[in-house]
Amino acid sequence: MQQIITIKTNFHNGLVDITSQVEQIVSASGVKEGLVNVYAQGATAAIMIQENWDDSVQTDVVTLLKKLIPNGIWLHDRQDGNGDAHLKAGIVGPSETIPIIGGKMGLSTWQNIFFCEFDGPRNERRIAITVISND
Repeated sequence: MQQIITIKTNFHNGLVDITSQVEQIVSASGVKEGLVNVYAQGATAAIMIQENWDDSVQTDVVTLLKKLIPNGIWLHDRQDGNGDAHLKAGIVGPSETIPIIGGKMGLSTWQNIFFCEFDGPRNERRIAITVISND
């Protein structure tokens, strides 16, 4: 089973919790044991599993990436000014794969799935959710 979800971002760099949307797709699939892959369609976006207890971890992720990969110093900036966004997305990566155990995602209590926006705001970001059964 595969489904595309779309989100809108209203910031240049930030994380969006998409766990509930992925949970709904996994539940609707009826898969009891298998895998779910979450894939960001876009060269300036990524997917990350991270803590969601409060916003501090998400803020720290964005702050760290901004410090490690500053804006405005990359060769690609000559084309469209978003060289840092491509590098951040490449380091974090476009996807995560989560086991499905007993019909639910095998995330721990503190793990959630985040879409990482590095080149926003965007009216539409697409995320491919693919559920694979072991049955």
